[in-house]
Amino acid sequence: MVYMRQMGARVKRKEDPRLINGSSMYVDDMRPSDIGHVAIVRSVYGHARINGIDTSKAAAHPGVLAVYTGHDFPEMTPMPFGSGEGGGVAGSAPIDTPVLPTDKVLHVGQAIAVVVATDRYTAVDAAALVEIDYESLPVVTDIEEAIKDGAPQLYENVAGNVAYTATTKKGKPDEEFANAEVVVTQRMNNQRVSGISMETRGVMAHPDPLSGGLVVTTSTQNPHTVRQEIAGCLGLTELDVRVIAPEVGGGFGVKISCYQEDIICAAIARRLKRPIKWIETRSEHLAATHHGRAHIAEVSLAAKKDGTITAIKLRLLADLGAYPRGAGIPTLTPMLMNGVYAVESVDLEVKGIYTNTMATGAYRGAGRPEAAYYIERITDILANELGMDPIEVRRKNFIQPDAFPYQTAAGPLYDSGDYEKPLAKAIEMIDYAGLRAEQAQLRQEGRYLGIGVVTFTEICGFGPFDSATVRVEPTGQVTVATGVSPHGQGTETAFAQIVADQLGVSMDDVFVVHGDTARTPAGIGTMGSRGLVVGGSALMGGLGKIREKAIKIAAHKLEASEADVSFENGKFAVKGAGEQSLNLKEIAKVAYSGSLPPEIGTGLEVADFFAPPGTTFPFGADIVVVEVTPETGEVQILRYVAVDDCGRQVNPFLVDGQVHGGLTQGLSQALFEEVVYDEQGQLITGSLMDYVIPKSEFVPMFENDRTETLSPLNPLGAKGIGELATIGSTPAIVNAVVDALSPFGIRHIDMPLKPQRVWQAVQDAQGKMSQAAD
Repeated sequence: MVYMRQMGARVKRKEDPRLINGSSMYVDDMRPSDIGHVAIVRSVYGHARINGIDTSKAAAHPGVLAVYTGHDFPEMTPMPFGSGEGGGVAGSAPIDTPVLPTDKVLHVGQAIAVVVATDRYTAVDAAALVEIDYESLPVVTDIEEAIKDGAPQLYENVAGNVAYTATTKKGKPDEEFANAEVVVTQRMNNQRVSGISMETRGVMAHPDPLSGGLVVTTSTQNPHTVRQEIAGCLGLTELDVRVIAPEVGGGFGVKISCYQEDIICAAIARRLKRPIKWIETRSEHLAATHHGRAHIAEVSLAAKKDGTITAIKLRLLADLGAYPRGAGIPTLTPMLMNGVYAVESVDLEVKGIYTNTMATGAYRGAGRPEAAYYIERITDILANELGMDPIEVRRKNFIQPDAFPYQTAAGPLYDSGDYEKPLAKAIEMIDYAGLRAEQAQLRQEGRYLGIGVVTFTEICGFGPFDSATVRVEPTGQVTVATGVSPHGQGTETAFAQIVADQLGVSMDDVFVVHGDTARTPAGIGTMGSRGLVVGGSALMGGLGKIREKAIKIAAHKLEASEADVSFENGKFAVKGAGEQSLNLKEIAKVAYSGSLPPEIGTGLEVADFFAPPGTTFPFGADIVVVEVTPETGEVQILRYVAVDDCGRQVNPFLVDGQVHGGLTQGLSQALFEEVVYDEQGQLITGSLMDYVIPKSEFVPMFENDRTETLSPLNPLGAKGIGELATIGSTPAIVNAVVDALSPFGIRHIDMPLKPQRVWQAVQDAQGKMSQAAD
């Protein structure tokens, strides 16, 4: 085999053949003959007391194996405060989340009872026979209404429905705003959205006859944490529970943590001593899988007339829903309010508010897209106020390359960056000056072209750690077990490339194991663009140890000093004597021969953990061109240029895929998606007939490129890419639409920018212009 460096190579995904030929196994593909199928009885009220539950008719239905309520599982404890994605925010009242509530429901879709039957259809039919005596209680679904005096209270120990108030105040924001030459303020939303993965959630649990414990197969991003929560709620040890994430059809953050259904199926499997399975319907997904975003914000900038920003102010209301599942996510938003700008004074406040809606949590970007949206929208508003080009304002305020590592006023320490590079490349790719000239010409013809510009960063590579074990088999093949749990990222491919690059083996001889708590070391899972940054760095650490021992083995076999042996061109060779060398297969043969001295030892297997010393900050610049038809409100995306910097790219082909998906989800929030509840807490967008996501015809051909600024915080120099494109694309689209409609005096439109909303904004603006003329 001719050795070729694999790091940075554009290699096709190892995972794809099994996905294309249909041989992959998802949760619903697992169908033991004696399985019991679960249907969940869910609340039809937004807020109600449960006075009684009659399960007798359902239990008598043919084919029903059992019917359970929360009263049937006294050993089952609630999901504790602090579980989920940062659920335990400091200063919050400790609110636990019941698995099956017995006294009160707080939102439509909350699980109340469970029917188990011999087939799924019977389970659903019988679930309709469960009778619940509800006593309706007052409902609040709007976060601004929830904090008013006299609003319905979800919890007695949470005054005014405010779970917490988190503040950051640095520099001299009061003085800067008082003395500012220009102040701009805008109220804006970040609407509630749903993480629409192609595969909904699903779980199958069965007793393990060998260990006496449980095996739980679930569609999750984070099997080790799910195991902890199942074991904790059922009073088991973690060794009693094995969690497997098989093929996972998308996650986007909504599958990070344990859900009630994971615990319910595990408990029933123990009770009935048989396999139990539940597969979520799409309507259940929209009602009972956590939502994302759900903010209302007031954002202000203080600035000089030359465009220099002197202070940032944020007043943010974050809708937590009914439980603190993702209560910590909104606290990430103020942390990123510096964006890519050197602003020394900030006054930031976020309030987490409980409402009678499904809990919110992580959704692709998780708190960081919201921050980018706020700072990039208000920067455009400032540029408009000053009559400056939005690019000029951004350049004037960039953190400069020689300032890194840069301590932001908002809190984080940025690792590295050069924000001019991606912006300059995007300007060149799209011919920005030519576009502005074309825009002016088309306006003379009655056509409304808009150009949206954003420059952005995000925080990635979260700890506290991740892990990898590397085992060189006696054959010279390599097995890697990782604590991260991919669901579309291409981790098997990227990790195989790293191993091939570092050990000189073929990618075909590398096998990556993930998603099984019995076969992988403890890990934190895949989220927050951390899979490569943290998990890949753990792998690099393990490979370094493998190489160290391989050098010892080679030196012993070749009768050379260890100092004289190095890894060159895919072989372990004596320096200056290239003919004296061993490849990994030959090293492995010696490692398992039993002939090595004790100080070297038999075998070639290591484990490594990587605890990142800090977080990474990828960045980028997007420029988008849209055309808006004022008479209909229709928005057409004409071009989209995205230039990202994710540090070192192990595989640019994988990066392209992540960027395309992220851009699509970001523009989808800008133009289409919104979860809507009515005043009684009923979910209006309960199906994909009402919750709008774009078809491919609405998505443009993206023009992508990259710059490369390495992170000093990990051995790969990687920064993360999974969420980065989502960060910039939402504000880029909105900036472009508002730019197109600036001749009408329109300064801002709240998302989603559906045709009716855009048309109404134009109508309102024209009405104001007519009144002014009169």
